[in-house]
Amino acid sequence: QDYTWEDHGYSLINRLYPDVGQLLDEKFQVVYNLTYNTIAMHCGVDTSMLRRAIWNYVHCVFGIRYDDYNYGEVNQLLERSLKTYIKTVACYPEKTTKRMYTQFWRHFKHSEKVHINLLLLEARMQAALLYALRAVTRYMT
Repeated sequence: QDYTWEDHGYSLINRLYPDVGQLLDEKFQVVYNLTYNTIAMHCGVDTSMLRRAIWNYVHCVFGIRYDDYNYGEVNQLLERSLKTYIKTVACYPEKTTKRMYTQFWRHFKHSEKVHINLLLLEARMQAALLYALRAVTRYMT
């Protein structure tokens, strides 16, 4: 059974710590929805599929999968070097190198790469919260 932030985590954390759920949710939403609608030199691009693929790939790395998401999008939208970078930063941040950072999306702006880092770190935080809150839910029931 899925244990999602929207359906379970948000309400539990708000019950345990009033207003914290709202603050965390706003933080996740700001980073998730952040876009200039550009990719490299292309303007007016809807980046929502890419942002969703990155978020869901990070969750997948931590064993969280959603039935209603087509994971084929991850392989279509995320090149191997980007997936390697995401997995390294999310799981082994101490092993991240400047070379790894420069290897993915060579023609992209640094602001776009920074956005990738923000997305993956917030997705990682949400994944960790989901595991912790699910354990609390199991303990309470």
